[in-house]
Amino acid sequence: MSVQVEFKVSAPPFHWDEAGGIRISKSRVTLDSILAAYHNGSTPEEIAVQYSVLPLEEIYAAIAYYLSHRQEIDNYLEQRRRKAQQQRNQFVQQCNLADLRQRLLDRYQSQGELTANASVN
Repeated sequence: MSVQVEFKVSAPPFHWDEAGGIRISKSRVTLDSILAAYHNGSTPEEIAVQYSVLPLEEIYAAIAYYLSHRQEIDNYLEQRRRKAQQQRNQFVQQCNLADLRQRLLDRYQSQGELTANASVN
């Protein structure tokens, strides 16, 4: 007599957000965050403490999916890294951050001079 066990295959607990990132389950936690913690040596249990909104089984499922689809997920992570770097570069160019410190120092000094002149009068 043999016992037949029925297994249910489930998809990874991922969904795409509006910015093109992969989120875990219905949370705002990104796959990027989970994998960064994992690559830094955190266990799934430690990740569950850090991201208490996620059930442990979803963290294991995300890591298991990564391990069995490493090339695709590494490509996704690299694209995300490049896009983030490009956005940082654009922000620096648009906001002229190179001179920001000097502009703030100049403003601070000119305000100090105004205060000193006002107290003399």
